[in-house]
Amino acid sequence: MLLVNNHCQFLERSKWRIVGVILASMIFFQSCKSEFILTKLLDYQISYKFSEQIEREAQQDTLPWRYQISASEFALKGDYRGALTHWDLAFPGREINYSKEKTDSLRAVYFPVKAKDYILKQAESHRVIIINEAHQNSFHRAFTRSLLQDLFNLGYTNLGLEALNNGAHRDSLLHERNYPIKDTGYYIQDPQFGNLVRDAREIGFHLFAYEATGGEDGKYREISQAKNIQAMLEARPKEKFLIHVGFDHALEGIHNSWEKAMAARLTEYTGIDPFTVDQVMYSEKGNFNWSHPLLKAMEISQSTVLIGKDGIPLGYRRGEAYTDLAVLHPKSAFLSERPSWIFDDFYKKVEITIPKKLRGYPQMVLAYKKGENVHTGIPIDIVEIKSKDESCVLALKPGVYDLIITNKKFSFKMPLVVEDQN
Repeated sequence: MLLVNNHCQFLERSKWRIVGVILASMIFFQSCKSEFILTKLLDYQISYKFSEQIEREAQQDTLPWRYQISASEFALKGDYRGALTHWDLAFPGREINYSKEKTDSLRAVYFPVKAKDYILKQAESHRVIIINEAHQNSFHRAFTRSLLQDLFNLGYTNLGLEALNNGAHRDSLLHERNYPIKDTGYYIQDPQFGNLVRDAREIGFHLFAYEATGGEDGKYREISQAKNIQAMLEARPKEKFLIHVGFDHALEGIHNSWEKAMAARLTEYTGIDPFTVDQVMYSEKGNFNWSHPLLKAMEISQSTVLIGKDGIPLGYRRGEAYTDLAVLHPKSAFLSERPSWIFDDFYKKVEITIPKKLRGYPQMVLAYKKGENVHTGIPIDIVEIKSKDESCVLALKPGVYDLIITNKKFSFKMPLVVEDQN
């Protein structure tokens, strides 16, 4: 953990430390026996909603899918717990548990393997990997991001994202700018998705949109998506592809509504059998007791796949539709109200004490990479602080940042440097 406060007391519990906080004009406070200045931004318009607004609009809305909307809005602002809680409101569950006998039987038949290791091993013998997400679950985006560098090393140089705007709304400057903006795609406004895009470009991936552009839905949307990916495969015949999709689009076999989902259509059109991965079924619910009984029975502590004694992995199956593999994601631990999985070997815990002159709640703190446009870009991380008793903990790589601190009425910019101690 990295700590900054007004007395320059730095708490170093990792290999990283805060190098400096450089502030410029308008409001003054003392720190480290030096005078620092905050910049007041008169024209900053926050596009993310505070929790109270999301809650209020969900309660007032009459649409049957209002909680699906609110869950996505919580995910966009980096509130993982809020997103899962509202998805539970959209799709209430119930507690189901396996008996001890069934649990013991499953544990005897399947042995756990680290999901990342197994996926990378399978990647060696495939040209296309398709992995899905639930649109309210930022962890799925973070997990796909965790695969990028190793997949790139295995020859996967193309990343197709359903969430990228396509057609007339396509972000045509993404490969020149190398970071996402609000117009890159709705779901990409989630910092975890933004970091997936940003890191992919830093690694060297070619990103492409493949969403249908003619207003198609159902079966015809699946066909259009598959044909768009087919065109990219044919344009780059010697290259490998990672495709990140939503929900059912990763399903092979026969779909009960669409005849075939995108993944199955892609095989039909290209003859390529993709390696398909489901992250949705065995992920935690907001109320963990409502999670799938298999997830609870296996008591995993890391993202895991289950391999049978016959060497065949557990996939996801619904009727005649299926994926080759199912990933079980563990129950999240929370540190300072942030899910622990946002902190990894790259994104470290950085705790910042907001200057007292900036009090007034709720506040939102948005960390932008220095040089990226704070008005149009996607933050590296976002934290909402609802009261003076809550801490501000961000997940950041080493680098230089512009912190935007806002309560909607007033906004201030505070530069920040995080240095790698290697």
